[in-house]
Amino acid sequence: MPYVEGRVVHDADSHIFEPPGYAESYADPKMRDALAGALGRGEAGKFITSALAKQKDPEFRAKDAEEIMLRKNHVALGAMIREDRPSALDHLGFTSQLVFTTTYLAPLRKLDLGEDVELSYAMARAHNRGIVDFCSVDPRLLAVCYVPFTDIDRAAAMAGEAIELGAKALMIASNPPKQHSQSHVGFDRVWAQAEEAGRPILFHVGGEQPMNPVYKKNGLPPVPDFHGGDSNFTSVSYMAIPYAPMQTLATLIFDGVFDRFPELKFGAIELGASWLPGWMRSMDSAAGAFVKNEERLQRASLTPSEFVRRQLRVTPYPHEDAGWIIEHSGPEVAMFSSDYPHVEGGRNPMKRFEASLAGRSDDECERFFRANFEDLMGPALDGLEVAA
Repeated sequence: MPYVEGRVVHDADSHIFEPPGYAESYADPKMRDALAGALGRGEAGKFITSALAKQKDPEFRAKDAEEIMLRKNHVALGAMIREDRPSALDHLGFTSQLVFTTTYLAPLRKLDLGEDVELSYAMARAHNRGIVDFCSVDPRLLAVCYVPFTDIDRAAAMAGEAIELGAKALMIASNPPKQHSQSHVGFDRVWAQAEEAGRPILFHVGGEQPMNPVYKKNGLPPVPDFHGGDSNFTSVSYMAIPYAPMQTLATLIFDGVFDRFPELKFGAIELGASWLPGWMRSMDSAAGAFVKNEERLQRASLTPSEFVRRQLRVTPYPHEDAGWIIEHSGPEVAMFSSDYPHVEGGRNPMKRFEASLAGRSDDECERFFRANFEDLMGPALDGLEVAA
């Protein structure tokens, strides 16, 4: 019996766990050594070797179905072995999944901010080839490719290359590169290609500006994160997650990107959504306050919050009150996500979301679990069998 039954549910956030060297093996041969040197990856650790061994253990695999939401990270079904991911989807019961990297989230962003532009785009190209190849085993797996924005001309070329390769969505960092805003008119070539192909532009956690580490210097003992260390989020660093997405998306709206490309969809994935209603209201207030002085605001065909409802889709965390978010931002924006197989997604996100949606209408729930995702993805879902 699958985890989800009786309704169509799309998963707007899932991941793979690439072993060390995975993406580098897809790089252009002349760039492999440089990437290996920049990433500093050695042999697979004992935990990866152990996880792969478990996937070959008949006794372990006999419980694939009943433990589909209990096994996390490297030991989860389909986390590392692409041939197992279709079985994972069968047991999960999701109609489709957006698939993001785990291993390369930080390296992609680090190189995007670095000085070696050629290395940054070589990393993105290798990652994109690897994740598209992983997802090629099942049309329900929707590969998310990365486009560095360090160089405007290269970004436009990379967007086209990723779409041709088979990307179902394009991911960019929410924190801007050093030299220009993501709203720079030169990136219209990126937006135009994505709009024409029906591929959304996604922001994902890991591409934002991290919290200033000085906040940790409080004279108190260190606070453990989800994994028992200090490299992931704690309650304080969690608060900084939406800052860059809020600023970048507002800039894209105020600078007219949403207006110039009305069919282009954007997604804020694994960035939470409790910030959404207040942010929408703040943008409307800003537009009202500055419209007399700014021609760009005078030219806007909609209010900022109307652009959001038309073109932006956001995934609440399971611990957030999705019903409250929908009530105060509108039914068009929020979507379901599982974060499979990450620990942070929890063992029963459906139960938590359904509890927070109690009292919302059937239409609002249908939008949350299905329709808003289908609106986000558009033509990228062509060829996928979706129940009526």
